[in-house]
Amino acid sequence: MKISTSALFDRATQQMGNVQASLAKSQAQLASSKQIVTPSDAPNQAASIQRLQSLMSRQDSYAETLTAVQTRLQGEETALQSVSNLLLRVKDISVQAASDTLGATDRHALAIEMGGLRDQMVSLANTQDSMGNYLFAGSRVSQPAFAPDATGALTYQGDQTRMRVSVGDQRSVQINRSGSDAFVRVVREDAKGEKTGIGFFQALDQLTAAVQNSDRVNMQRGIGEMDALQNGVTLALAQIGTDMNVVDAQTAVLDETRLSLKTTLSSIKDLDYAEAITQMNKQLLALEAAQSSFGKITKLSLFNYIN
Repeated sequence: MKISTSALFDRATQQMGNVQASLAKSQAQLASSKQIVTPSDAPNQAASIQRLQSLMSRQDSYAETLTAVQTRLQGEETALQSVSNLLLRVKDISVQAASDTLGATDRHALAIEMGGLRDQMVSLANTQDSMGNYLFAGSRVSQPAFAPDATGALTYQGDQTRMRVSVGDQRSVQINRSGSDAFVRVVREDAKGEKTGIGFFQALDQLTAAVQNSDRVNMQRGIGEMDALQNGVTLALAQIGTDMNVVDAQTAVLDETRLSLKTTLSSIKDLDYAEAITQMNKQLLALEAAQSSFGKITKLSLFNYIN
């Protein structure tokens, strides 16, 4: 078989080109710290990386939602815990006011304090989050949960809608609470046995009026109703605690999922420096050998042989 000088040159040039291309790819990998510099390097791996990154992005979105839900629940918990403490103080005052040792002037002073405590509870019932949304207004987050009606009585203005958000591929949590669930109504029965619901703040106002007017009958009734109001707030706090436990558990699940995805993505995407440097050194030696061989080949020709 005859081998021309041109064929020798072409073959040597092609060999050096292949080695240089491999070396350039290794250098690009080291510079970017990635196994795949362009999708064409490994289409299957590139597709896997894209899919894993999409999953990571979704998990990160769930984590942000959980953080927002946690903040909202903490706001609800703080507000209702303060309301609970204020109710205890109202009951203590009303029990004190019912004592026979107090006169009308003393009860009037206690009624003033009860009115101040009631105003604090109204403010807490209309607590807003960092976005200006009212926590206890149901889905009507743009308006106060409790506001005066046409008669001037403070009533619940929200609704009973309970909204949920996704915090996982198969998991959602509740993000709001209606004011009527926490600030419950009390049920009264008249002489005819008919039952009537009285709003949370109406019951407080009537108890305050009874203390101010030294109305013993209504004071005793109001003191008994304080337990019902307190129970409603306590149950709401218990529900918030349950929701926070769910958020904590889901956060732990998300953290494990994100760690697993990061590990898998790193194994496909990130470069093994030790292996890459070793490979590049081999390619450098191969290139030097090819260049040396090419230098010798260029000196070979038919005329040199004749000479």
